[in-house]
Amino acid sequence: MWAGRTIRGGWQAAILCGALLCAPVFAQVSSYGEKQSGENAGDQLPQVLQKVGVSQHLNQQLPLDASFVDDTGKTVRLGDYFGKHPAILSLVYYNCPMLCSEELDGLTGALEMVKLTPGKDFDVVIISIDPSETPETAAAKKAFYVKRYGRPETAAGWHFLTGQRPAIDAVTNAVGFGYVKVPGPDGKLTQFAHASSIEIVTTDGKLAQYYLGVEYSPKDMLLGLIDASGNKIGSPVANILTYCYHYDPQTNKHSLIIARVVQFGGMVTVAGLGGFMFLMFRRDVNPAREHDLTKKENG
Repeated sequence: MWAGRTIRGGWQAAILCGALLCAPVFAQVSSYGEKQSGENAGDQLPQVLQKVGVSQHLNQQLPLDASFVDDTGKTVRLGDYFGKHPAILSLVYYNCPMLCSEELDGLTGALEMVKLTPGKDFDVVIISIDPSETPETAAAKKAFYVKRYGRPETAAGWHFLTGQRPAIDAVTNAVGFGYVKVPGPDGKLTQFAHASSIEIVTTDGKLAQYYLGVEYSPKDMLLGLIDASGNKIGSPVANILTYCYHYDPQTNKHSLIIARVVQFGGMVTVAGLGGFMFLMFRRDVNPAREHDLTKKENG
C-alpha cells in the first residue's frame, strides 16, 4: 500500500504493486530520515519506494522458531503450522486502508474455487507486519474473511497472527519482503508502503512458490499446494507490469499513465473481440449465400 495522494483506487494499487514487485530488497524497514532526499524522474522509483519490493527466495527456510500471538491471544511458534500440510503465507497489516484488503480479497476469492479444505489439506497463515496491531484486530479480520470464504467449518485452518519486530523481521527477511513506514493522512508514521504477494510454503516450512499482485489463479494455487505437499520447490515468476508506468512525485502523473495503459488494453481487447465476431459472422453468412445461389440455379 502506498499512502497519501499517490493511489486513488484499488485497481491502481494493484498496478502499483505490480510495478514494485521485482525491485531488489536491500533492507526491510528504514527510518523516516533515510527517505527524504533525492529527486525522481522518468523510470526512477520515488526515493521512499527504493527499498520496497519482493525478492523471490525459493527454497528458503522460514524461521519456524519465530514467536507470534494468534487471533485468540495465544502465543504460538510459526512452526506450529507446519509438519503435516503446506501453507499459504501472506504478509499484510490489518489496518491497511487499501492494498492489503485487495490481496486478502484476491486470496479468498481464489480459494473459493480451489477444491481443497483449509485446516485439512493446507493452512492459511496471515502475518501482520505492524507490531502495534493486536490479537483483537487479527480476530476481527479472521472473522470477516472466514465469513466471506463461506465455509465456517474451516476456521481452524485460518491463522491471523501479530508479533513484535524481531519475529516480523525474521519472516520478512526470509521471504524477501521489503517495506517502509510512511505517513498516514495525519502525518504520523502509521502506514506502510509495500508490495503485494502470497507465498506457498512446503510442509517443512520452505518457500516453494510466489504469486505476485492481488489476483491469483485458482489452478496455479491448487498445483502449487499439491507440489508443496510433496516438498517440491517451484520456479521464479516474472512480472510483466514492472515497467508499466513513469512516476513523478511532484505532479502525480503515474496515475494518468497507468489509466492510459489500462484503457489501451481495454481497447485492444474490444477490437480483438469485434474482429473475431466479424469473422465468425462472415463465415456463417457466406455458406448461407452459397446455399441460396445454388437453390436459384437449380430452380
